[in-house]
Amino acid sequence: MKRPFLVLASRSPRRVGLLREAGIKFLRRPSSCPEVHALKRPSAVAKTLALEKAMDVARRFPGRPVLGSDTLVFCKGEILGKPRSRAEAMRLLRMQNGSWQTVYSGVALVWLEKGLALSGLEKSRCKARRLTPGRLKALAGKHMDKAGAYAVQDADDEFIERIEGRYDTVVGLPMNLVKKFMRRAGIR
Repeated sequence: MKRPFLVLASRSPRRVGLLREAGIKFLRRPSSCPEVHALKRPSAVAKTLALEKAMDVARRFPGRPVLGSDTLVFCKGEILGKPRSRAEAMRLLRMQNGSWQTVYSGVALVWLEKGLALSGLEKSRCKARRLTPGRLKALAGKHMDKAGAYAVQDADDEFIERIEGRYDTVVGLPMNLVKKFMRRAGIR
């Protein structure tokens, strides 16, 4: 059996699932980059963090293409990342409750041996269902590893009622960009 060709710089089981669904072979080697940045524009933050994650892992695998991604939610003028506590998850859910937000997913493909660094961004808008304080409390803390503290792909998560744009962008890996970058890098 051939070794997988692509290296995924992520711990996300959702990204793993999207790559598997697409039939893409890969190794998973998560980045140890901190997910913080001084940039203010959500698009710049998501794109930059995706590239930093890919570069971090590419240094360990210079002969392989490395895929990095970062996803964040932007609502009411604030960038919402992963909650650090149940109280913060509750604050994020309250802020988004019944509101529109924009989900940004940055993607980068880095192949050091070939001198290749591609990056891009997709964004989708989501409308959160208005939930009671009791329902919000039940959701808070359930998705601590996800930007905005909700999981659109979780069948039990009723928070998002409408998506305008790509579903896989909200999940955290826009496959249109992944496939485009793989083609440009000559990866089949």
